[in-house]
Amino acid sequence: MTPDMIKSALGSGLLSFPVTHFDAEGRFNPESYRTHVEWLATYKAPVLFAAGGTGEFFSLRPAEIPEVVRAAKDVAGDTAIVSGCGYGNEMAIEIARSVEKAGADGILLLPHYLIDAPQEGLYVHIKRVCQSVGIGVMVYNRDNSVLQPDTLARLCDECPNLIGFKDGTGDLGLVRNVTAKMGDRLTYLGGMPTAELFAEAYLGAGFTTYSSAVFNFVPELANQFYHALRSGDRATCERLLNDFFYPFMAIRNRQKGYAVSAIKAGVRLQGFAAGAVRPPLTDLTREEEEMLGRLIDLHVRRAAA
Repeated sequence: MTPDMIKSALGSGLLSFPVTHFDAEGRFNPESYRTHVEWLATYKAPVLFAAGGTGEFFSLRPAEIPEVVRAAKDVAGDTAIVSGCGYGNEMAIEIARSVEKAGADGILLLPHYLIDAPQEGLYVHIKRVCQSVGIGVMVYNRDNSVLQPDTLARLCDECPNLIGFKDGTGDLGLVRNVTAKMGDRLTYLGGMPTAELFAEAYLGAGFTTYSSAVFNFVPELANQFYHALRSGDRATCERLLNDFFYPFMAIRNRQKGYAVSAIKAGVRLQGFAAGAVRPPLTDLTREEEEMLGRLIDLHVRRAAA
């Protein structure tokens, strides 16, 4: 896809980040991963993010990332595949080029590693990554990589393939400043953990879509919430928040890192051999996984009623 095509796809529907599947020895399991991605693609997400945050990008070796992208592209059909990218500038450029070669339709540039940086440093870092590839680039605004509107405007002026802005700060004042200043120059994606909990507020701030982690294991419910949100059906949104998303949040909040671990547990509970998370994350306890299983079963029964 051209950068303009991936920009359009990003704004056209609900997005998600498939978990990365590992075998019993902790190695990437492409067979199970392809089965899962192929299943997700039937639920009409216009874009899936391979090796993203929920896909444990931070735990993958750089050489594994294009392997994950290729596996996703093998089965995604018309669904576009965007790859995670990140770390320091030189490594990020190497990853960006490797996933472009592997067939990625775009990259999501996650925050650089460890240290804070001034706006000028972020500008140079992102500009160099954008100019190293021809595919579309989205920036992920969070943690130690929070762009101010003027910095973002400079980058858009210099980098025609910078087409997306994903926010994980929860700072609605900042993101509304960004959307007001940048208008339709970018596609805006909500990126808070369990994004449905914040989706109404982000919609009001000018964000057209978001990435749903729970789409990994309850795609019907994720789509139902998204369509209710976009149609203004607040009653359905509140029912789903109370019946599923807030109880899920209670499980997710029991330990640090469960924003990823609970999603992977949900994928396993739906019958996919996703494997365990890699350290330093930890998996849900048996009790917690049973709690999640009961929540999924309740959703399935209600959907069938």
